[in-house]
Amino acid sequence: MSAPLSPAIRRVHEEALARNAGEPEFHQALSEVLESIVPVLERHPEFVEAGILDRLVEPERQIMFRVPWHDDEGAVRVNRGFRVQFNSALGPYKGGLRFHPSVNLGIVKFLGFEQIFKNALTGQGIGGAKGGSDFDPHGKSDTEVMRFAQSFMSELYRHLGEHTDVPAGDIGVGAREIGFLFGQYRRLTNRHESGMFTGKGIQWGGAEVRTEATGYGTVFFAEEMLAVRGDSVDGKRAVVSGSGNVAIYAIEKLQQLGATPVTASDSGGYVVDEAGIDLELLKQLKEVDRARISSYAERRSSARYVTGGSVWDVAAELALPCATQNELNADDARTLLKNGLQLVAEGANMPCTPEAVEMFQAADVLFAPGKAANAGGVATSALEMSQNASRQRWDFDSSEDKLREIMRGVHTSAFDAAELYGHPGDYVVGANAAGFKRVADAMLAQGVI
Repeated sequence: MSAPLSPAIRRVHEEALARNAGEPEFHQALSEVLESIVPVLERHPEFVEAGILDRLVEPERQIMFRVPWHDDEGAVRVNRGFRVQFNSALGPYKGGLRFHPSVNLGIVKFLGFEQIFKNALTGQGIGGAKGGSDFDPHGKSDTEVMRFAQSFMSELYRHLGEHTDVPAGDIGVGAREIGFLFGQYRRLTNRHESGMFTGKGIQWGGAEVRTEATGYGTVFFAEEMLAVRGDSVDGKRAVVSGSGNVAIYAIEKLQQLGATPVTASDSGGYVVDEAGIDLELLKQLKEVDRARISSYAERRSSARYVTGGSVWDVAAELALPCATQNELNADDARTLLKNGLQLVAEGANMPCTPEAVEMFQAADVLFAPGKAANAGGVATSALEMSQNASRQRWDFDSSEDKLREIMRGVHTSAFDAAELYGHPGDYVVGANAAGFKRVADAMLAQGVI
């Protein structure tokens, strides 16, 4: 359980909540971090005295802008664009762009705040940011997506650069969107600055394993956690939510390591395939056809499609929430625990509610928070930046080896910090403490800026 907040920390917390009213996701992320770094602040009162917390909870820059564009009928559409550049003490801002109707300033702020500590855990010298728009690319033609992306980048480009802010993809922003965004940046700046955007196509500056990295990394982290207990994912049944990049490649790596993932989902419902998910079919439906997950059950006799209830109703030893924030609540946790759950690894950002996390930890279930478990995506983005800077390309196997090693280091940092600060086995405390300490040290060294 988290330690009580001191008066100094409580003041920062209360002021931040009041200043950012109406942003529940940011409030949730803020509370989790501040509560779990209490042991660090007790050992390092200089962080409080130097106002590190006051500065840390306030983004260095928040950008919000209008994005006008024409649809295929010639009608003018208007969306909102966002970029929250939260902290650059460790390096240039780094974090994805999300295109989804749910995107608002509070969502982007929560994601950017989480990104600070996630990026710090990788040890790769990158700061934290996030951005996006309430634009929904689903159902849009390629030309509509292009026109939107060009309008979006026409405003945002002035705030980006390989030494300033390096975006990547996220929900709703895949290879198509990244291509259009990068193309417009190149057009506006007259520079082929490959390192200013990650997740690019392999043939024009992208890195091997970048597409797979978040899903692979989540499974690598789960393997490290189980190894501490002398166990592995081999032979275990897994429930995975989502059907985007993170879910697809978590499923792929689980299968490669001997587990049996039996579910995938989207906003309409979920499928259960007792024979194990047919990965090639899932990739065809989601990466090529852009179809709904219900199509999977129509083409696979061993699968059934479910529209009611929750994917977490399906019994398994491993649970990997890979869809979106707060998708797994206390009722879901209760069901999973009753069905023999052993491990939860967050492939998405903050997909488990605080109540669910408390229940997992109380039951001695291994729990990996997203800022540690899903750090593989940004870690491989940083590898892509390194390759762009040196104009090199690494093959798939060597890139995957580097990813595995980084995730092993993330696990070690979180595990050791949990031990150091008196919460052995608590990866929430460990990840937040380790990430915060690295950022706070850098902020202290650089003065009041």
